[in-house]
Amino acid sequence: MQTTGDMSGGDVADDESRKRKQELRKKIRKSIRDLSSDEIETQSASVWEHLFQLDAYKAASSVGLFLSMPAGEIKTDPALAHALASGKTLFVPRVGANFEHCDMEMIRVNDETTSRQREGQLFHHTWPRNKWGIPEPPEDEPVVLAKPGDIDLLVVPGVCFDQLGGRLGQGKGYYDRFIARMRQTSEKPLLVAVALHPSFLEDESVPMSEHDFHMDMLVLPTGTIDIGPS
Repeated sequence: MQTTGDMSGGDVADDESRKRKQELRKKIRKSIRDLSSDEIETQSASVWEHLFQLDAYKAASSVGLFLSMPAGEIKTDPALAHALASGKTLFVPRVGANFEHCDMEMIRVNDETTSRQREGQLFHHTWPRNKWGIPEPPEDEPVVLAKPGDIDLLVVPGVCFDQLGGRLGQGKGYYDRFIARMRQTSEKPLLVAVALHPSFLEDESVPMSEHDFHMDMLVLPTGTIDIGPS
């Protein structure tokens, strides 16, 4: 007979998975913090060069791209600039000021937004920042939200990834919930993860839950891993 306080097998497994995820986040974040700014810039540039050469990227009419945190993450400005210069429809995340109570949407970057860019700056450089220091569109900015089928290719961030496309995010579930909504009535978007060297687990696997999405491709500073549709 199970007594109060006992845990079922499923609860124990969930507990172990959460613990493993916390350990991985702590380890990988430290490894990325140990990278110099120059190393992050160099690795970021290599990742984007590989992305730009992908047939899937070249063929994509619309791309979803995240806006980088101030530190400890791949720098996305070169990719944002390239997507706009290539004439692609660009979508970027909007979470809101309160990360605990908001969900993620992707909003279309329109011509009016880009026309206000100052020389040498991208559209988001003057946007207010949320609690993680990530730019968010001003509250009075008119927005068009992405609907299922609107985004051909979604560039996905994460703390770490494995060779089978397993992804460990920051722990809020924003991307998994967004992808689930987008794929309810569409096979799009193609999920392309991007990662710095420390974020790639060569000899380990990411603990995955039932609601977690595997990536279709993984782009690293050293090249691309084509995993296949998730």
